Amino acid sequence: MKDVVTKNVNRLVGSFMDQVPDSFKDTAMIRLFGLTKIPMLWFISPVVQKMTDEVCEIRVPLTRKTKNHLNSMYFGVLCAAADCAGGLTAMKHIRKSGKNISLSFKDFNAEFLKRAEGDTIFRNTQGAEIAEFVQKVAESGERMNMPVEVIATVPSLEGDEPVAKFTLTLSLKLKG
Repeated sequence: MKDVVTKNVNRLVGSFMDQVPDSFKDTAMIRLFGLTKIPMLWFISPVVQKMTDEVCEIRVPLTRKTKNHLNSMYFGVLCAAADCAGGLTAMKHIRKSGKNISLSFKDFNAEFLKRAEGDTIFRNTQGAEIAEFVQKVAESGERMNMPVEVIATVPSLEGDEPVAKFTLTLSLKLKG
């Protein structure tokens, strides 16, 4: 009897989850990851706007928690969100590969162009390149590095003009 109930509950949960938009699932996943592994990500409340095989867009709201003394987004929040946009893209492709690959960022370069005075979008458009990179790492078994570009914009104030540009070196290695 218990197996029948479990099977029915799993079927109901599965059909419910099929109706939940992917962006909501991705947002929940990154926030849970933040809550359990990187509390700063949970604290800044990132929202996955778009997640495809090619593009990852993360929105971070400008709130009391994310502002600096100039009422713009604190540079530490900008950096954490850039990490999130580049890292989520890689995490999705690693999960799809089915391989046990460790992910870290080896270095980080930021260019702050304007104040981010509104909700900020962090966009990575290298999904296809990252997917190929994950495959190369899985085949080689060696640690490999790849530069990942993230562009931050404040569409409500600046349109598509960047307020910051980030280059992170993604470092992946197949776990033994």
